Amino acid sequence: MENENEKNNTFIHDGTDRLANFPVSFFSIIMGLSGFTIVWQKIIEYLTLPHTITHGFAWFTFGTFILLTVLYLIKVIKLPGAVKAELNHPVKLSFFPAFSIGMLLLAIVMIPVSPVLSEGLWIVGTAVHFLLFLYVVNSWMHHDHYQVQHISPAWFIPAVGNVLVPIAGMHFGYSEVSWFFFSIGMIFWVILFTIFFYRIMFHNPLPAHLVPTFFILIAPPAVGFTAYIKLNGGLDNFAHFLYYVGLFLTILLFSQVRRFASLPFFLSWWAYSFPVAAIAIATFLMHHLTHNAIFMNIFWGLSAILTALILLIMFKTLMAIFAKKICVDMH
Repeated sequence: MENENEKNNTFIHDGTDRLANFPVSFFSIIMGLSGFTIVWQKIIEYLTLPHTITHGFAWFTFGTFILLTVLYLIKVIKLPGAVKAELNHPVKLSFFPAFSIGMLLLAIVMIPVSPVLSEGLWIVGTAVHFLLFLYVVNSWMHHDHYQVQHISPAWFIPAVGNVLVPIAGMHFGYSEVSWFFFSIGMIFWVILFTIFFYRIMFHNPLPAHLVPTFFILIAPPAVGFTAYIKLNGGLDNFAHFLYYVGLFLTILLFSQVRRFASLPFFLSWWAYSFPVAAIAIATFLMHHLTHNAIFMNIFWGLSAILTALILLIMFKTLMAIFAKKICVDMH
């Protein structure tokens, strides 16, 4: 009887410990899956194929979002101290807006599937993101523990969320709100980009588990390009600037593929997925606007890389979950 009680206590303790280490960064999975779904929506649209498959991807991503939300809500209720510790962490804090970004991306994903659900997700996601962004910026401004070595590309996540707002927002006619968020996102991108390059040039390298977040550097200009086209209605010099900055950063990071391939698996591997999807979507849009076949060839290459990445990262994530190597410290 005592042995059975010990096993039960161990099981309960293990479950509580894993819940405490269930990170808010899990919502980066939704970012990756949403980006993947949008890319495949573009592929299906281009090939004029039935949308059944991408509708399935959309609902799968939405279901995953609900599951992660429920799990994190349980953590909020049962272990508020662990949540507070994440809110006070100089890196993990920036992942909280991944929750609202998930809603904003799902709003884009759901436009062809369920316009009513899409608009509802956009309204709630925009409001929640604004509140989270205010909290994050207030934390940056009034702190007693941040140092320059704490900054990583994860700090770009709140800014990226602002730039996402116009993509579905303009579809539903919220033009002024969309310009408001785009402006905020762009100015914070410039600020954070400057600080981050100072940090990596003159301070210690990023720890191994944060190295995949380098890919987040691609997202602001790539998403910014797509958002700006929605806002501006056409291709101009600033749109070219945004696209080619995103493309250069993609080439720069792809040139370091051996460095990334040598890393052990971390949940941060999901940082590879959404930025690649973002530049793929931007490239598809460039082809649509210019009718230049080069952009379509780049899009096909990026789409193939993204699909392989999603399959690999999903497999690695599931294996880590089953092996209980995830939801532990530093994962």
